[in-house]
Amino acid sequence: MTPAPENPVKIPEPAAHPARLILILSLAPIIGLGIGRFAYSLVLPDMRDTLGWSYSVAGFMNTINAAGYLGGALAAARLIRWFGLSASIRWGTLACVVALALSAISGNVVVLSLARLLVGVGAALTFVAGAALAAQIAQSHPARASFLLSLFYAGPGFGIVTSGLIAPFVLQVFGPGSWWIVWWAMTLLSAALTIPLLMSPIEAGSRLDDTVPAPFPIRPILIYLAGYFLFGAGYIAYMTFMIAYIRDAGGGPVAQSAFWCLIGLSAFVTPWAWQGLLARDNGGFTTAIILGVNTVGAALPLLGHSVLLLTVSALVFGVSFFAIVGSTTAFVRFNSPPSAWPKGIAAMTIAFGIGQTLGPTAVGAITDAFGNLSYALNASALLLALGAVAAAFQRKLIKGA
Repeated sequence: MTPAPENPVKIPEPAAHPARLILILSLAPIIGLGIGRFAYSLVLPDMRDTLGWSYSVAGFMNTINAAGYLGGALAAARLIRWFGLSASIRWGTLACVVALALSAISGNVVVLSLARLLVGVGAALTFVAGAALAAQIAQSHPARASFLLSLFYAGPGFGIVTSGLIAPFVLQVFGPGSWWIVWWAMTLLSAALTIPLLMSPIEAGSRLDDTVPAPFPIRPILIYLAGYFLFGAGYIAYMTFMIAYIRDAGGGPVAQSAFWCLIGLSAFVTPWAWQGLLARDNGGFTTAIILGVNTVGAALPLLGHSVLLLTVSALVFGVSFFAIVGSTTAFVRFNSPPSAWPKGIAAMTIAFGIGQTLGPTAVGAITDAFGNLSYALNASALLLALGAVAAAFQRKLIKGA
């Protein structure tokens, strides 16, 4: 492993209101991920019916989004070095808002693909920069660091809840073919959420943007990255096709909204449910445990369509899904100096991005071939289980070795 630099970066002085600052930072992934990525699942059935898409095309729209996310992650470290953390967060968020508006103006596959690509790029940039800044703010309060970081990762749950409360009922009120109205509603909501992010001094009055990036070792964590890749490929199938699965089973707008909101609401439990486990430096075992729970949540719908099963599935999947992402940042924080965190988080995001780039189209093709969405959920659960096994083999890194 690359040794820590001779002149380690000093952790910034404690911010006056770290929780408030991190909650403001969480607005970026709320827009880029909670709304920009995941609201697509809510409008997918109507878009597919109206525009005549196959499941492969529907999956491709999330593949192109994931490709943008991957590209944004690959470019994030360099963009952060050029523009700083806070500017990267703000410009990335604005790109997401523009992409949402673009999604509303045309049913053309090329235009929609470009919109999905742009929101992916913006989401990745804001996620890498926001997570690095949140980690540095949290580090100034070591006793609460894991809890504070969990606040950032629970943020997308708010986007999922709000889109779940809006999209199904807009579609019900305006009828078939109203998917574009949903995208305008998402655009207006995101624009409103952007205001605090643009107006607040998210640098927390410290020189967080001035750290010189240090290298982050890749070879010692290849098995961990493989596990995170499998998580990226597995979770996206569940999040892309579950609303269509519920609708095909006879679930109306209320059922779809309730299911989606349960996933989002469970994210708010994440900071309390996992803070003890996330505070432990135990290599990849923390991620493996949480990913195992996530696998259970993804597999439950395969046992039936009952309200109880779907409710438990949404809650279990949601409370673990957001914690997995947080566990990777905790892993980076425990095993590298602060100056290496942006590159470390970017490496995790790249592995995740490759997985979620390949997942949707592959699973969509499987569904087209077999004609049943249950095959998509089978593939999702299998990939998540394999990811948990891979993460369990990752050991702690010895700093300075």
